[in-house]
Amino acid sequence: MSFDDVTNDCKAKLEKALGSLSHDFRRIRTGRANPQMIEHVQVEAYGSMMPIAQVAGISVPEPTQLLIKPWDKGVLKFIEKALITADLGMQPINDGSVVRMNMPPLSTERRKQLAAEAKESAEKCKVSMRNIRRDEIKTIETRGKEQKLPEDATKKAVEKIGELLKQYEAKAEAQLKEKTEDIMRI
Repeated sequence: MSFDDVTNDCKAKLEKALGSLSHDFRRIRTGRANPQMIEHVQVEAYGSMMPIAQVAGISVPEPTQLLIKPWDKGVLKFIEKALITADLGMQPINDGSVVRMNMPPLSTERRKQLAAEAKESAEKCKVSMRNIRRDEIKTIETRGKEQKLPEDATKKAVEKIGELLKQYEAKAEAQLKEKTEDIMRI
């Protein structure tokens, strides 16, 4: 395995960390309804716990409303119970065939809390990225010593990993800025 392989491996891991951050951001509420806000909710149906998306279709009929339509009407009360238990800040409304969730407007204080939550997620992502860099640099240095490669080649590979980290941290910051603006927008 050459240093280029290590660099490509590092790039793939950093990309995965950035994708994880995007996924975390989808769960953070903004002023608009988003099906990913409730995708983590587990519903007890058919004797086991399963994600809500496996027992119902989730749509957004209006910008501030989620509509959950179960595949089987028998699990409707379980879906409602799971949504209440999840404590999402929205009250489910069961009309007998579907569950509606209207999003109340966010207060300024709540917007600041959500922005802080987004910042915390971004910081966790950056720490993860730095850990990836540390591990990859250790791999490069070990391989350089084992294969008796020139120090210049090892140093260049380490610098390349550092540059990659800077690029991906900048992407994480851009995502955080965009999410924070989205949260704070009234």
